[in-house]
Amino acid sequence: MAVRKIRLLGDPVLRMKCEPVREFSSTEVQRAIRDLRDTLEDFRSKHRFGRGIAAPQIGLLLNIIYIRSERLGPLINPKIIRRSKRVFKVWDDCFSFPDLLVQVRRNTTVEIVYHDLDGTRKSLKASHGLSELLQHEIDHINGILAIDRAINRQSIVLRSEIGR
Repeated sequence: MAVRKIRLLGDPVLRMKCEPVREFSSTEVQRAIRDLRDTLEDFRSKHRFGRGIAAPQIGLLLNIIYIRSERLGPLINPKIIRRSKRVFKVWDDCFSFPDLLVQVRRNTTVEIVYHDLDGTRKSLKASHGLSELLQHEIDHINGILAIDRAINRQSIVLRSEIGR
């Protein structure tokens, strides 16, 4: 198991744009994917939430996200190519600031393109929960955090205070 330290809000690597992956079968990429998977599972076991993680969250500036939903796994060089005009509000959480919730607007549906482990280009249309998750993780590889998308100043709250 290769669990990595999750980078927290304030760490400059979270604000950096990731480099595209060119060698899909390289040792570096394979290790990054394993570390993303193991770190996600470790976080879930300790905090009881989390469906995805992006490479910058473990200090890697690679264009890779790992999704534990819809049996997706690693998505390499993911890019949103279409967004619905319709949006919804959601309280977003993040491994990099686990005690905060941020209310954001996300597109109801997105279509993305990405590469799998073999370098094969694929596309995926996602809606609602998976759409929100993909937008969140793709933002990470572009140096954008959920707090940057907060609806207003009252849209950032402590997790412990959300129901009050």
